[in-house]
Order: sequence, then structure tokens, then C-alpha cells
Amino acid sequence: MLQVRGADIVKSDGRSVQLRGVCVGGWMNMENFINGYPGDESGIRRAAAEILGPARAEFLFDRWLDYFFNEDDVAFLKTCGANVVRLPLNYRHFEDDADPYRYLEKGFERLARIIGACNRAGLYVILDLHAVQGWQNTDWHCDNSSRHSLIWRHPHFQERFVALWREIARRFRSVAAVAGYNLMNEPVTGAPAGRFTANYKTDWKAINRLYRRAVEAIREVDPDHIIFLEGDYFSQKFAKLDPPFAPNLVYSSHNYSPAGTVAGRYPGRIGGKVWNKGRQAAVFKENEGTIFARQNRVPLWVGEFGASFTGPASDAAYRLRALDEQIAIFEEHRAHWTIWTYKDIGVMGMVTVDPQSEYLRLMHPVLRAKQTLGVDLWLDTGVPKTLVQKTVKRLAGVAERAIGDTEIDHPSNRMYLAQAVQAGYFANLMQPAFVKRFKGLSESQIDKVMQSFTFRNCRVREGLAEVMKKYWR
Repeated sequence: MLQVRGADIVKSDGRSVQLRGVCVGGWMNMENFINGYPGDESGIRRAAAEILGPARAEFLFDRWLDYFFNEDDVAFLKTCGANVVRLPLNYRHFEDDADPYRYLEKGFERLARIIGACNRAGLYVILDLHAVQGWQNTDWHCDNSSRHSLIWRHPHFQERFVALWREIARRFRSVAAVAGYNLMNEPVTGAPAGRFTANYKTDWKAINRLYRRAVEAIREVDPDHIIFLEGDYFSQKFAKLDPPFAPNLVYSSHNYSPAGTVAGRYPGRIGGKVWNKGRQAAVFKENEGTIFARQNRVPLWVGEFGASFTGPASDAAYRLRALDEQIAIFEEHRAHWTIWTYKDIGVMGMVTVDPQSEYLRLMHPVLRAKQTLGVDLWLDTGVPKTLVQKTVKRLAGVAERAIGDTEIDHPSNRMYLAQAVQAGYFANLMQPAFVKRFKGLSESQIDKVMQSFTFRNCRVREGLAEVMKKYWR
């Protein structure tokens, strides 16, 4: 079982280990741009239950998860040389909102099977609670369409969050393949609606108190496993995070770089700034997570970073070079890291669904509408903005002029209006259209469509795989 010793993670024999691996987004926490549906996971599941019926909907999602990540994927990652997988989890697989504190065996059994497969392959697993009760941030990736993060203000959600972690730790306390528990992905403790990014203020009391409570609850049943703690504001802010207050704590930042995610030449000018390895190194060194880990002499784990391949095909080489140089910087600082993400429908994944697959052919009209409406809002495709995007931008300007408040942060206003209209209303409006593509299909036909996600039917993004192998091996 892995342990923390000073700034190192070590095995039981004292040998130092550097965790280098991948996140498996889109599995037990599904995401719209990864899996291809519009909006949030809970919304698409509700629409499926209403349109297809509860039994057929459950069959659909069970087959999706069965094929998305299984022993074949684990074996592939092992042959590539990875030594850890981070598994993002949605609490709804383990607890029903209508029946809190009664835990769902089906979810735990699915998770245990994959942990067993990773154990047999010699891969460590980090369990990441990616979507928590009451939502820890304001975005789709914690299964949130409300734009409010309630856990920071509501004791009920906090109690359930702490109790679930105690239950997870109780079940896996003796499993050495579990590298540790990632308490919460990308917390956002500030303004409930995420307004005014430029003036964002962390609620340090709230995050420190909840972290301490969760760590204490885990330690009641599991004194041994590592616990991973992320900074506030999408794992960016660490300035007033409590110093290490218990043994076996590792701290995690997320380090997405415009050099890897925004269309443009690299090295070169991206987003109005010149990006090269020197700038990437300076940004990493000045990151609050890097500073926190150095000052407190604790391990730093870059839990997420990655490259987006939605721009012109000619951009792929630039994104790969930027990614290669970014990982080299992590290595120079002896940071542990897991790239986002392992598999998707062609956006960031190391493994991608075949463009000619039955799933992508079936969903072509929906995916085209998603692009027209810009519902996967954060993606930079490197192409001119659509009419919808231009209209929302103009509408934000109309609101600012009408209100006349000079303290409104213009970029934040436009971004959050777009999220409410495009990623919220339009995405939810589209969910029935997505589900209706399955209407009338038999279970065997649904099974065949969902086999598009199984490893043998997918493609490996060879350029990205080669960069990963370079460091994993």
C-alpha cells in the first residue's frame, strides 16, 4: 500500500513511486463532450427513463458502462506503461437522493470489478468523487445543470458526502491496489452562481472544515490509504488551504494550458500571448498548487491536464508538442500526473470511438445540432463562431448597457450567459432528441450500438499514445 514520506510517495519497502497515468472520464461519471449526449448526466438519464421506460433506459446505460471501460482497456493501458488510473465517480452510483445513507450495491460491485482488473494488471487506482451531493462546483462535470454549488451551504449534503467517503473507505481499506481517495474534484466555494470571476473569493473556512471532517471520517475506518486534496476554484487556489493536518496527504492541482487546449501554432501566439516551453515552465512554477507543495514539502499530483483535438487537423502536431513539453516540466519537478482523458468520441481521448461506428452514425444529427448551438461550451474548435454564439455575445452587451453597472466583469458576464443559454437551456432542450434516436430499437440493437465504445471497436490516437508511452515507460 502506498504511503507518503515527506515529499515522496513510497511503497511498503520504502522505494519511491512516481504516479503517471490517465483519468477515465465518461465512465462512472459521464460527461457530455466525452460520451456525446447534450447537457448533464442526470438529465439524459431522466429523459431516457421517460421516453424508453425505466427498464430499457437502465439496459442502455448498463451496456454503455460495460463497454466504455473494462479489462481490455486495463490491459491496453498496462502495455502502454501507465501505472495508475484515476476513476471519476458520480455519487449517484452509490446513493439514491430519495433514500440517502442506504448504499447501492450495484455501483460498488461495478467499481470493485474494475479495481480487481487493475490489481491483476499491476495498476494503481485513485478513486475520485467527481460529482458530490449538492454539487461542489457550477459546471456539467459534477452532473450540475443548476449553476449553483449547494454543498458549501447545506449541512445535509455535507453529512452525506462525509458518510459516503466513510463507506467507500470501509469497503476498500485493505485493497493495496487503491492508491488513495481523491475527496472532491474541482471544488468551487465562491459565489453560488459563479458570477464575476475577476472578483472571485474563496470560502476558506468552508473548504478547510469539510476537508478536515472527511479526512477524520475516513481515518476512523481506514488509517492507511493516501488522501488527495484539491485546491479551490477548479483546483487552482491554495493560498489559505490548511497546511497538511494529517499523515498521508497529497495535494492536487489541475493544470490545463492554452498551449494544449486552444487552437493555434505552438510555439507561437495563442489567445493573445506567446506560448512556448519557457512560458509553460514559468506558469507551472508560479501555480499556487506547485508553491503550496514546495512550501509544505508534500507530494504534488497534477490530477488533470490535457490536449484538445477539436481544431483543424493541422493543429494536432502543435497540441502534441505542447503536451509533450508540459509533461517534461512535470517530470523535472517530480510531480505525479494523470492526463485527461482516456476515451471519448474524438475530443481529447487517447482512445476514440470510430467515426464510422454505429453510435456516431446514429447520433450524427444530434452532434451536428450540438455544434450549431454550441452546447459543449468550453470547446475551442478553431472555427468561426456560430450565429447562436454571436447572438449570445450581443445579448450580454445589451444587458450590460441596460444595467449600467461598471463593475460587471464583461468576460464573466458573457461566459455565464452563454452557459445558461447554450450549455443549460439549449442542452436540456436537446435531451429528448438524443434519447429518441434509441426509440424503437430492441435490446440487442442497443447493445450493438453501445459496442461502439468497446476497446476493440475504437481507434487509438497514435500521436497522443506515443507521447504517453514516452513517459509511462
